[in-house]
Amino acid sequence: MKYFAVFLPMKNEEKSQQYRAQHLDFLNQKRQEGKIFANGRFADEAGGLVIYRAGSLEEVEQIAKQDPYVIQGARGFDIHEWEMVSDAVLPY
Repeated sequence: MKYFAVFLPMKNEEKSQQYRAQHLDFLNQKRQEGKIFANGRFADEAGGLVIYRAGSLEEVEQIAKQDPYVIQGARGFDIHEWEMVSDAVLPY
């Protein structure tokens, strides 16, 4: 499995509020499927980040395009393969 950082930059704040519940339901479903390593919003309200676990860039692109935020035009998306350094997430 590879890790992919998907940035979800804000495009429309009103739509973001309107479709938040659907977006969170979508993320919960993907988390239950084992597809999400981590996710969260940016404190400056510029959007959010989802780190997916998947076999390929194409797989993650298909997943990202199913996100209600993306479908409804509330957020864009930008995907980057992420080479995680495990020491960065482990407590000392």
